[in-house]
Amino acid sequence: MKTRIMETDVLIVGGGTAGCFAGITLGKQEDVKVLMVEKANIKRSGCLAAGVNAINAYIIEGQTMQDYINYCKKDAEGIVREDLIQNMSERFNHVTKVLEDLGLVILKDENGKYVTRGKRNIKINGENIKPILAEAVNRQKNVDVINHVNVTDFIVKDGRIQGAYGFDVNHPIFYEFHAKAVLVATGGAAGLYRPNNPGFSRHKMWYCPFNTGAGYAMGILAGAEMTTFEMRFVALRCKDTIAPVGTIAQGVGAKQCNGQGEFYGEKYGMATSQRIYGTVTENREGRGPCYLGTKGISPEQEDALYKAYLNMSPSQTLKWLETGKGPSAYNVEIEGTEPYIVGGHSACGYWVDQKRETTISGLFAAGDVAGGCPLKYVTGAMAEGEIAAEALVDYIKKVNYSPIKEKNGEKKKKEYEDYLTRGKNLLTIEQVEESMQKIMEQYAGGKSTDYRYSENCLILAEKKILKLLETLQFLAAEDMDDLLRIYEIRERLIVCRTVIAHLLARKETRWHIFAENIDYPYKSDQWLKYVNSRLEDGELKIVFRDLVTGGQVYEHKN
Repeated sequence: MKTRIMETDVLIVGGGTAGCFAGITLGKQEDVKVLMVEKANIKRSGCLAAGVNAINAYIIEGQTMQDYINYCKKDAEGIVREDLIQNMSERFNHVTKVLEDLGLVILKDENGKYVTRGKRNIKINGENIKPILAEAVNRQKNVDVINHVNVTDFIVKDGRIQGAYGFDVNHPIFYEFHAKAVLVATGGAAGLYRPNNPGFSRHKMWYCPFNTGAGYAMGILAGAEMTTFEMRFVALRCKDTIAPVGTIAQGVGAKQCNGQGEFYGEKYGMATSQRIYGTVTENREGRGPCYLGTKGISPEQEDALYKAYLNMSPSQTLKWLETGKGPSAYNVEIEGTEPYIVGGHSACGYWVDQKRETTISGLFAAGDVAGGCPLKYVTGAMAEGEIAAEALVDYIKKVNYSPIKEKNGEKKKKEYEDYLTRGKNLLTIEQVEESMQKIMEQYAGGKSTDYRYSENCLILAEKKILKLLETLQFLAAEDMDDLLRIYEIRERLIVCRTVIAHLLARKETRWHIFAENIDYPYKSDQWLKYVNSRLEDGELKIVFRDLVTGGQVYEHKN
């Protein structure tokens, strides 16, 4: 492999929502050199690749920031960082205005006011939201973007970030990045469990299938403290297409009903996890299949749903058109997805302070990888990108530090080259991935077990995942794409190990479905605390921390 060594003031790893907004923010600091590295292309990468049809986190008229904090606390059963939610939510409307000024179409009524959807949402035409962000990044004179480079490991010395290692996903080029500070803004982790759809349709999932937990894995390996990985996220989706149900539920007021026509939503509660728990329970007790009650909606409402799904999930509109029967003719069947690890919806991720700095000095996190702050959605990810970017500037100006200049990456480069030069092995990348998904599905609370798990099963899952990690050294890569896939499965396995450790540590069921512990089926006030972890000498050490509640501000002390 050829070697390229690059130096910068700020390195942004991941060009998704948070990373792009951080790049736009840092563009105002012309004396700060910024390098953004993305394994795909920032124009259509990450969760916004296909677009969205609503801004789901906005303080509309009649609502307050405290209302949003309360909403997050209730949905997460109290396991949140209120200080993080507060300084995120106070920027919702500001970052929305920035997006609109950049060219995002936000729907307005006859009085020029945003068209709302529910208590926290506004409607948009968002099929081009990611290209809009990408174009804004590319206009920043001090921000350079390198697409198609996969970052695999951080460079950390004496508890301080130094940069990162990676490789070009198309050409045999090894990259060694040196930076004064780093922002990790990669996505969460999909593909840990068996997906809803098998075979060639396995990519049809709720979360971006190319988000493999890279940022989590790099932080875990570097010894950063992580939080709340036991709060997995399971989405309620339209069956087969895995299209979002909120568009129907909020757009036309459709309620959840079972196969007997009974509306069951309020019976279980309306928090995110409770809506899925109700659906799983109704099916298990023989009252399924479950639906959203759309039958009988007006032609105008049906037409609005067709158009809404074209913005972000056209497969649902196509399904209706192919069958010749739209949602007004029959109810829409719903199901839960496989579990994901995603800090933009649940509270898992890096343990950060208010400025989004991790426990590794100079390493900041934003978006799906930043923990403690659920229900971010698009605007929350952008807000965290802005918060982290502002803090990064302060950090590099206050810290008298220059990145290391000597060449240190030979060991990592050899690791990459060993995969590329090794002869074929009987074990394939796909076999390792399928084995991982089978282990997680059967022993760590997959969909086929109704998301339930026990301590004995988790202990067995941990042993099997550790064994799979050992097999990675025998894999071989024919090209750079294979090398990418090897590191993606490594990332997923590292995240799996952490998820299992956190599920074992929290001995209660605080969130049905998200963490359905059959040994401890009830919620307990003794567990009103954060379950954190750190990798020390190859072992995951569990750390319990007290809640940060209203008015308190957390700062790193240990």
